[in-house]
Amino acid sequence: MAHGYESGRLDLPFTGICTFARSPYQPDWGAIDADVAILGAPFDAGTQWRAGARFGPRGVREASTLFSFGHAGAYDHEDDVTYLAETRIVDLGDADIVHTDTVQSHANIADGVRAVRASGALPVVIGGDHSINIPCIDAFEGHAPFHILQIDAHLDFVDERHGVRHGHGNPMRRASEKPWVSGMTQVGIRNVSSTARDGYADARARGSDILSVRQARALGPKGVSARLPDAVPVYITIDIDAFCPSIAPGTGTPSHGGFLYYDVLELLQQVANTHDIVGIDLVEVAPDYDPTGSTSILAAQVLMNLLGFVFHARQQRAA
Repeated sequence: MAHGYESGRLDLPFTGICTFARSPYQPDWGAIDADVAILGAPFDAGTQWRAGARFGPRGVREASTLFSFGHAGAYDHEDDVTYLAETRIVDLGDADIVHTDTVQSHANIADGVRAVRASGALPVVIGGDHSINIPCIDAFEGHAPFHILQIDAHLDFVDERHGVRHGHGNPMRRASEKPWVSGMTQVGIRNVSSTARDGYADARARGSDILSVRQARALGPKGVSARLPDAVPVYITIDIDAFCPSIAPGTGTPSHGGFLYYDVLELLQQVANTHDIVGIDLVEVAPDYDPTGSTSILAAQVLMNLLGFVFHARQQRAA
């Protein structure tokens, strides 16, 4: 099997320039030629408690180098599939963040996602706090309706709190207002949440299907995936606090009782196998709260596997 070692350089993960999975850096957003384009959104001014997710894109990129030893793709012996062997990934760097200016920072993130969409690549945005989902969804204006799969500890369905409408407690409410968002499946929601009871009622009235960790486990990955509408594209937003802080402590709002790795991985594989994935964001990694680096590694590993599932499923459907 071909791999990168024939070049004469070992090129170990801790050497070189740190892009996502050591993919090529593309600073020209008007010249994207790839299957996947990674965009960093290092904005955390939407947080209500602990900041630090502004360092998420950098932390996840660094962690992702662990999976870039030069092999052609990633072989999974359980699935007997080599994932990502033919998938072209580029890293666009970060959207420009203007400190204290949510409106302009969000606009810059949306511009990046629009550039990716215009190129035909799959946009993958690394946050940042969960408010960065708002410009990500805004950038899909004019797209055919799609469903949102949210994997999260918190509902994030606050309409307005003390005048704030674009913080990290608001993104799913803002998304629900968009005509190009046909509905949501919100998975992992548990215990003390950021949204009051009336917010849950409002979400359900707007068509949201809300599942806790225990409910999702009782259904299993296939059961949860089956609740998503058939033949509708899906946008996936993953808050790292969906995972139990025993494996993902590096986040601003940890909540015990969360998912373990395979809970989420198997759900993502099921959804990728049955739906067209139109966009992905992963948010709320705050590396400074996890000196082991495990949270960033978890985030990178989830994204790498998800991309493998998405493009393998596309190849299977096209065959």
